[in-house]
Amino acid sequence: MSSPSWLDTGDNAWQLTAGSLVGLQSIPGLVVLYAGIVKRKWAINSAFMAFYAFAAVLICWVIWAYKMAFGEQWGAAPFVGTPGPILTMNDELKQTLLPTSGLTTNFPLSTMVYFQFVFAAITLVILAGAFLGRMNFTAWMIFVPLWLTFSYTVGAFSLWGGGFLASRGVIDYSGGYVIHVSAGTAGFVGAAWIGPRLQKDREDFQPNNVLLTLVGAGILWTGWNGFNGGDPYAASADAGAAVLNTNIATAMSLLVWTILDIIFFKKPAVIGAVQGMITGLVAITPAAGVVAGWGAIIIGALSGSIPWVSMNIIGKKVWLFQYVDDTLGVYHTHTVAGIVGGMMVGVFATSEGSAAFGLTNPGGAIDGNWKQVWLQLVGWLFIVGLNIFMTSVIMAFIKYVLRIPLRMSEEQLLIGDDAVHGEDAYAFGDVRRSILHGDTQRVPISGDGEIGIIQGMAQDNERAHDEAGRTKTESEGSEENK
Repeated sequence: MSSPSWLDTGDNAWQLTAGSLVGLQSIPGLVVLYAGIVKRKWAINSAFMAFYAFAAVLICWVIWAYKMAFGEQWGAAPFVGTPGPILTMNDELKQTLLPTSGLTTNFPLSTMVYFQFVFAAITLVILAGAFLGRMNFTAWMIFVPLWLTFSYTVGAFSLWGGGFLASRGVIDYSGGYVIHVSAGTAGFVGAAWIGPRLQKDREDFQPNNVLLTLVGAGILWTGWNGFNGGDPYAASADAGAAVLNTNIATAMSLLVWTILDIIFFKKPAVIGAVQGMITGLVAITPAAGVVAGWGAIIIGALSGSIPWVSMNIIGKKVWLFQYVDDTLGVYHTHTVAGIVGGMMVGVFATSEGSAAFGLTNPGGAIDGNWKQVWLQLVGWLFIVGLNIFMTSVIMAFIKYVLRIPLRMSEEQLLIGDDAVHGEDAYAFGDVRRSILHGDTQRVPISGDGEIGIIQGMAQDNERAHDEAGRTKTESEGSEENK
């Protein structure tokens, strides 16, 4: 086959690679990070919420949602595109054109659809981090397509698809607002609607596998090279700058967070370092290709300190953060860090970086364009307001119209994965399952220590089932002494 004249095979290869890296951030990156960072009894459920969201978003994306985010403007209001499918062979092979913004690329529409899909998917996966440990899985299955349709597509069109924020000059290089402020805000609002975890879980939610969490964190960090490096839509010089700046800011943020942990808590914490890594990645995202290296260092220092204060000081003293059970602190690591990065674009964006990215903006405040600071403020205020409203409407629809509980039953909350999915994250084959379900004849005797541990697990599980059936109230979970 002859290649069309518009196709640049280098650009296409890089865009597919970048998209694949972002996909790996979700599966397996955040899947294993969630599985490791939660209590053992929620490992399966937490990983499965991310796994489900990735699949559900793709089907919605190709049937109607992509065109809502990047298609022709729907009606007179510049907020969302006209829904429609991208499923014919002609659609997949033709050159990419974003009709509202007039942007074209040197690769096919199929590449663009996949690249933008993995961004939409990871937004829902990030959002799930605020709901872990108690959201009804059926409600989650319905929430994902609704939130994608009525919230994510509006933000994406407004900032990336040629909508009103893009036309006014708001800069969001790779999703600091569209993805992270959206996910953090929606997660916090949704967590308020769902209600808290069991009090016992809130008080004791130690990670069940820190090393698995680090594996997920490493995939997340490396995959961010595609997250930010793919947004020039070309294998360009600006893509290289975005990748380098991403890693500079992330490293700086991790170091600052760790130093603050040492100063205030007297110990360097691995989970703290992971949080600092995430806030650095988030904060540099809206700025990656338009700021210089020294700007990335400053952004990294701010993202390692401001969200640290938000999470570890304000979050423990302000009643609202005590009332709303944001399981993984997604508000602090994504909303706060995303706003920090977005506002710093208004200050540190360079005219050279903006031009390399194809923008007409004359840089930020350092180049005399103080208007950019105001534009960035308007951008995040719109995204926050949009997600407060739409997330509340969607949660109310699921709860009051569909009559589907947002929160798990008391029995499921007490027992965890075994009650919700009939599975356990660290099952020992037939040995453990036979004991948990009362079939002691099938248990091989391989040592008093092993049998003692397994029988203790069985006793814990039996007590949890009995307690759930007898009282239906918050009490001891089944996994506390496994």
